[in-house]
Amino acid sequence: MSQLHKIKDKDISQIIGYILRYGVYLSMSVALVGGMLYLYRHGSETNLFQNRPFVEKDENIVQLFKNTFKGVTSGHGYYIIELGILLLIATPLSRVIFSLFAFKLEGDRLYVLISFIVLLIIITSIITGFGG
Repeated sequence: MSQLHKIKDKDISQIIGYILRYGVYLSMSVALVGGMLYLYRHGSETNLFQNRPFVEKDENIVQLFKNTFKGVTSGHGYYIIELGILLLIATPLSRVIFSLFAFKLEGDRLYVLISFIVLLIIITSIITGFGG
């Protein structure tokens, strides 16, 4: 194995820490900006959800991304908050993807397989909505 492809466990742990930390910072910042914008535009409105039951909005992942992108580009605070939540969900997903490639570079087949299975489970749960 060449020196270029040799990655130390400490380096992998450090990069994973950065991915998780900065992913949370980014998602929190985006959601905060969206929340401030939402409150600026809708803060004085009456609470329309008071004494009304919660109704889940079922939409597939593709439609969710389309609606979120459209809302963010239009400057709607609600969708900017939603983008922050999607970034928060993407943070551990990116960690698993990074781990998969890092274990591949290390030549650790068992952990590549385990990371791949975890990635498949996460993607299946996101696409099918069987996450809970």
